[in-house]
Amino acid sequence: QVQLVESGGGLVQAGGSLRLSCAASGSIFSITSMGWYRQAPGKQRELAATITSGGVTNYADSVKGRFTISRDNAKNTVYLQMNSLKPEDTAVYYCHAVRSTGWTAYEFWGQGTQVTVSS
Repeated sequence: QVQLVESGGGLVQAGGSLRLSCAASGSIFSITSMGWYRQAPGKQRELAATITSGGVTNYADSVKGRFTISRDNAKNTVYLQMNSLKPEDTAVYYCHAVRSTGWTAYEFWGQGTQVTVSS
């Protein structure tokens, strides 16, 4: 099992910044990627950004140029720096991890942290 604990959400005005953190613990060996997904009210959960164990990043088009994902392997923590926030970024943000063993991949989710951007 992998436990993911998020922090850093909150209320910010449009144009502001927030940094989310996600600390992983438990069976963290063989985690191949971590990332952030978000779910706005009445919408499906969608990818925001991911980063592989090798440092390869992937971003949703809607956040490119504004969000930056990074990881500190020594602290088993992944970060999401969110700049130039827009009201449409309002959502619950979930940390996500994938652990691969052989041919099997396991997914883990954090409990979510609320990000609210006021106009």
